[in-house]
Amino acid sequence: MINCLIVEDEPLAAELLKSYIEKVPDLALAAHCSSAVDAFGALQRQQVDLMFLDIRMPRLTGLELLKTLQHPPPVILTTAYRDYAVESYDFGVLDYLVKPIQFDRFLKAIGKYYQHQTAQTPAAQPAPDSFEQAYLFFRVDREQQKVWFKDIIYIEGLGDYVKIFTDTGPIVTYERLSYLEEKLPEEHFLRVHKSYIICMDKVQSFTASTVKVSGKQIPVGRMFKDRLERFGR
Repeated sequence: MINCLIVEDEPLAAELLKSYIEKVPDLALAAHCSSAVDAFGALQRQQVDLMFLDIRMPRLTGLELLKTLQHPPPVILTTAYRDYAVESYDFGVLDYLVKPIQFDRFLKAIGKYYQHQTAQTPAAQPAPDSFEQAYLFFRVDREQQKVWFKDIIYIEGLGDYVKIFTDTGPIVTYERLSYLEEKLPEEHFLRVHKSYIICMDKVQSFTASTVKVSGKQIPVGRMFKDRLERFGR
């Protein structure tokens, strides 16, 4: 779960952000602070994974708050003013949302948070002959979970998420199937459909339209048939 801190002195704007957070299953409201001074204290007391930060506030502005923090959490700025956009990116913020904030724009900003977390994820860069020792880390809830390549049976794409089926059970993580297609060694993994990557070591049988992997029938897309036929030769 992603613990969110809202730092916003306008009650209506704060309520809107709260309602958006409630709509996204991975997000949880850790706290709402109506001033940057209160937020400074909240950040010392509890874990915050993502901060929604207004800029213009009394006593201490949002950008002034960022200057006081040695290790701030990822930040999405929320403001009614476009004037600070250039200055704000000097602080490494994830996104800059201009009020009134629409839900689709809010979701796009959350997507940038996921991309940021993926970029911070340590990933193994295995040598070509080290398949048994190769792995990647994936963010699952608030943990980085290790997945061994040799344990992967197949992967199903679910839009901006993937479901990775392994010998020890499935996991769901925020990632694109195309990203995994690039990362996984092509001598062991094959994309057979726009929504599926399979481990070729675990293929039991296949036809022109399906492939059986560890008892699961996976559809074969028309544009991917040639790949599967080459594998069978």
